[in-house]
Amino acid sequence: MALLTFKGGVHPPEHKELSNRIPIRDATVPKQVVIPLQQHIGAPTKCLVEIGQEVKKGEVIGEPTGFVSAPVHASVSGKVVAIKDVPNAMGRMVPSVIIENDGKEEWTQLEDHPDYMKLSPEKLREKIQKAGIVGMGGAAFPTHVKLSPPKEKPIDIVIINGAECEPYLTADHRVMVENPKEVIEGLKIIMKILGVQKGYVGIENNKPDAIEKMKEAASGEPNIEVVALQVKYPQGAEKMLIKAITDREVPAGGLPMDVGVVVQNVGTAFAIYEACRYGKPLIERVVTVTGLGVSSPGNLRARIGTPVGDLINECGGFSNGPMKVILGGPMMGFAQFTLDVPVTKGTSGVLVLSEKEYVPSEKYGPCIRCGRCIDVCPMGLMPSMLSILSEKEFFEDTKEYNLFDCFECGTCTYVCPSKRPIVQLIRLAKSLVKR
Repeated sequence: MALLTFKGGVHPPEHKELSNRIPIRDATVPKQVVIPLQQHIGAPTKCLVEIGQEVKKGEVIGEPTGFVSAPVHASVSGKVVAIKDVPNAMGRMVPSVIIENDGKEEWTQLEDHPDYMKLSPEKLREKIQKAGIVGMGGAAFPTHVKLSPPKEKPIDIVIINGAECEPYLTADHRVMVENPKEVIEGLKIIMKILGVQKGYVGIENNKPDAIEKMKEAASGEPNIEVVALQVKYPQGAEKMLIKAITDREVPAGGLPMDVGVVVQNVGTAFAIYEACRYGKPLIERVVTVTGLGVSSPGNLRARIGTPVGDLINECGGFSNGPMKVILGGPMMGFAQFTLDVPVTKGTSGVLVLSEKEYVPSEKYGPCIRCGRCIDVCPMGLMPSMLSILSEKEFFEDTKEYNLFDCFECGTCTYVCPSKRPIVQLIRLAKSLVKR
């Protein structure tokens, strides 16, 4: 039987063997954490603490200022020593709280619920909102918003995204291998909140151990199915995953809820379980530290606010002439100019490229109209035209080519023989054009 997939896409070298067999371990808790008050799409949070204030682990330090927002919590106990602007993964300066760790690991009071599945959907959603859970695959969209679809858009399918199609990254893979029951419980909670009877877990076929473990964990659940997907990038993008598993197509400019589907990441499902069962806020996450430029690649459970440089040191430091540090994967991640950038809720990986892996930026040429970018675009767009119009500063004209349907996966740039920075030009147009 053919594996499920979508039209288009590419197959870059995976390099997952560097860390996919290495169990998750706890990273050393830093002496000081830097916690950005904006770690999600939507309204920023309002700072609730002052310099000199003592805080406990799990205490709310940033309060949401709108519905599309999520609270931010202290990841250590200690004293607030500064509140200042700090660069995030994309280089933007964001207000952040710096906490000096006192080493006591003293928790704020949590609301434990051993019989969490007996709670009402409203109460479960409230626990998720209070825990500050956002999409942990990179988008960082507040989860409680996704779990509050309008009545005119009923949901009948929930998909847990275990594709992890980005090269190098293996954090979700290890979570599925080591915590499969918790991920399935997270899926069951989502299904209860939405009143859904059918759930899927989609996993690329290059993770046979994860598929086996997840099938074992779901064996007693007749409404949950674990499906193997063809190994192809960007298989893990929401719209591609929905097409592969359900054969439903999200309309141009639409959302998954328009076709009755909600998609959540593996890490998000695990965090949802911990929030509903133990009342635990999102103060840590699994991060893959990998690449030939780091001595001992691995998967670390790191506190939010841990400097990226600390994680690299935890994995033996640099080796093989490191050339570039990227937060995320090589296709959609962002290159860093400092190692002081902190881990946030959306940080899935720290990739250190060595001299062997690093391809220096070449002078790009004109578009030769070969059509390769059009062939591989998973959204069926014309990236060549979008990039040309952006390059010539005809930004408004890009809207005629469905500019905002592009989710910046980078497949077009990957295949371009002229080495054109297509996705960067599209990103420029999106930043200058109003929807």
